[in-house]
Amino acid sequence: LLQWGQHRQLAGLKRLLLNVSRAVTRDVLIAFSPTAGPSRLNTTGKGKTGKIHLPREIFRSLRSKIVPVVVTVLNIQQFDMFKEANQTAQVLDNTVVGITVGESSISGLQDPVQLMFAHKELPQSVTPQCVFWDPSKGQAGGWRSTGCDTQPADKGTVCSCDHLTFFTLLLNQVLDGSTAKSLMAVATAGCGVAMAFSIFTMAFCIFIRCRFRLEETVRINLGLHVNLVGSLFLLNLAFLLNSGLSGRTHPSTCRVLGGLTHYCLLCCFTWMALEGCQLYLLFVKVLGIYIPHYLGKLCLVGWGFPVLVVGVAGGIGSYGEYRIQTTDHQVIAHLCWITSKHLLVHYITNCGYFGLIFLFNMAVFGVVTQKSCSLQGTGAVQGYRKPWKVALVAAGLFCLLGATWALAFLTYGISSTPVLYIFTILNSLQGIFIFIWLVILYYPKTKETTGSLSYIIRHDKTTTASQE
Repeated sequence: LLQWGQHRQLAGLKRLLLNVSRAVTRDVLIAFSPTAGPSRLNTTGKGKTGKIHLPREIFRSLRSKIVPVVVTVLNIQQFDMFKEANQTAQVLDNTVVGITVGESSISGLQDPVQLMFAHKELPQSVTPQCVFWDPSKGQAGGWRSTGCDTQPADKGTVCSCDHLTFFTLLLNQVLDGSTAKSLMAVATAGCGVAMAFSIFTMAFCIFIRCRFRLEETVRINLGLHVNLVGSLFLLNLAFLLNSGLSGRTHPSTCRVLGGLTHYCLLCCFTWMALEGCQLYLLFVKVLGIYIPHYLGKLCLVGWGFPVLVVGVAGGIGSYGEYRIQTTDHQVIAHLCWITSKHLLVHYITNCGYFGLIFLFNMAVFGVVTQKSCSLQGTGAVQGYRKPWKVALVAAGLFCLLGATWALAFLTYGISSTPVLYIFTILNSLQGIFIFIWLVILYYPKTKETTGSLSYIIRHDKTTTASQE
């Protein structure tokens, strides 16, 4: 752009020219602003002033040459430049910052150049991304992020790049208004259906538990399933109440509704963890297990532990109105949830808690799958279970242990919209999946013992005892 000789006529362009040589013994710090341009940074920048950190590595390679350092701040709002085809992301403050040192191209820096783009708190539906302009991308050029790292900072975002060129901070919109409305419609319909099937599932488990003579292991498993499905029912109910009442409720009512939704979600995660613990006890520690009032103690943990977490979170005022906004601060959804000021509570109690549960449950799932496959390979269960039914057991366990919730960790970034749809559909229909799985797995047949898992556990116990 500097070679075009047109930068003096561009509105909003400011330039800072520094003569530097080998005498530079410290890093160069420069401040820039979309309205005031660049200047030497002697004091900490205030307001919306950004910062540029040029490492000494750049100047050491220049030997004794005296070269100009040019910093260009462009406002691209009024000009058809730095815009790629079909660009949906927004450029922060329409500001592009260019950095050149001398006439040579500088890249592959070990100590990266750092640009701190100052901005206010971004909406939760926006993901910042540090990019540079690549004129070779496409027909007219485009933004690329190769060689640049994006790191959040106090009152801004830091871009660390290993080369010099034109940089900016893109604000990628995760959700727009139409996508949010579609997701809410899909989730609402799915939750309504899931609640109905949750009722069917609990009624079926209670019927099987009371109608047929079952061994203690199967009775405990059915009790666990009833509690897990019950927590899913309450979570779906809380979500429907939340989406229907949020935005029109009193702040105190919204805080209660936010705490209730959080409690139901934590109950759901906790019962998934208890399902994994039960499988661990049955498949790993298969001998000599007796815990008095076992199911009652599990209920105390499954329904009681989330009360403590929600109580602590509510005590520090974590619940209230949560708004999902676009880049131009247009509100596209209201929820009673953990407020934006207490996102650390969300990251610890939801993301961190579920992350630990997911890792443990997937490890247990691997052990269960390995044991089941080994029994199938030895012919111990041939003729007893068809391959499709064994696959169904594995798929049901995968869903029961909360694997579909792990998709939430992939719902960040510019390509997350399809994942959001998949996550919403799978989790809103989780009650249906569990109902079908339990009916096929546990409904008694004339020549089969109830429950594939029960059979595998008994066979594993027999095998372990014979080896002892």
